[in-house]
Amino acid sequence: MSETTTGQSATEIFVAHRNLLFTVAYEMLASAADAEDVLQETWLRWTTVDLETVRDPRAYLVRITTRQALTQLRKLGRRKESYVGPWLPEPLLTTRDVAEDVELADSVSMAMLLVMETLTPAERAVFVLREVFSLEYDEIAEAVDKTPAAVRQIAHRARNHVAARRPRGSTSQAEARGATEAFQKAVTTGDLQGLFDLLAPDVVFIGDGGGVVQATAQPLYGADVVSRFLADSLSHLPGFVAMETAYVNGGLAVIMRDGDTVDTIVTMQTENGLITGIYVIRNPEKLSWVQEEIAMAR
Repeated sequence: MSETTTGQSATEIFVAHRNLLFTVAYEMLASAADAEDVLQETWLRWTTVDLETVRDPRAYLVRITTRQALTQLRKLGRRKESYVGPWLPEPLLTTRDVAEDVELADSVSMAMLLVMETLTPAERAVFVLREVFSLEYDEIAEAVDKTPAAVRQIAHRARNHVAARRPRGSTSQAEARGATEAFQKAVTTGDLQGLFDLLAPDVVFIGDGGGVVQATAQPLYGADVVSRFLADSLSHLPGFVAMETAYVNGGLAVIMRDGDTVDTIVTMQTENGLITGIYVIRNPEKLSWVQEEIAMAR
């Protein structure tokens, strides 16, 4: 493929925007593996483009990625219908700078990705492109094959839907660290009270084993129910499990290993100093993306 008038090749342009494109795809799909598949399709289509006709490579690539992600999102919907047990997004080991970008960290958090799951594919695409990446309505319209007027209506509907369901309280890294430390202490010492004291009255616990490994059959709600479950579960942890903290989906999380193999990832949502959500991913098929840090960008 020939060089562009600015001297950049198609490969150089794609690489320059790759982290952004991955982030767009992941936020729509909540799956790193599927996001990578979308990037492969985006690249194949990009190699067929006459670069001399492309006015804005970033917008063009985002448009291709969004269309491919929408196609994949509809396939995922059918796949999730047969999923065994509660479903959680595929976790990512993210860099510290993602955690320091408050808006980006919030948009890829487990809690937000679960809210996004309640949107239709079109609403999800429009919400991501408008609220997270600040694209103009006419740019989004080209990406989702709708009129700008229709996109405005979809954006309004999606924004209201998310606002009614997203976490409302403030979250700080200090509170997140306190929650992860309390969890680690509960596991290593058996002192559960410090963890229980942080549970919000309406805390939710979701465990995803995918029908492959043991996890909760359904979400658990309420501090009493969750504390009883944790007391029983943590008392039966195998002694070989090793723990560490790392940034997962933009927030601190506990990674539990069996030797070199990641066995479990525990992420927690905190609001106003209390734990409102505990998300435990154990499905081995979802844990391959926590071996190395993934760069993301807006």
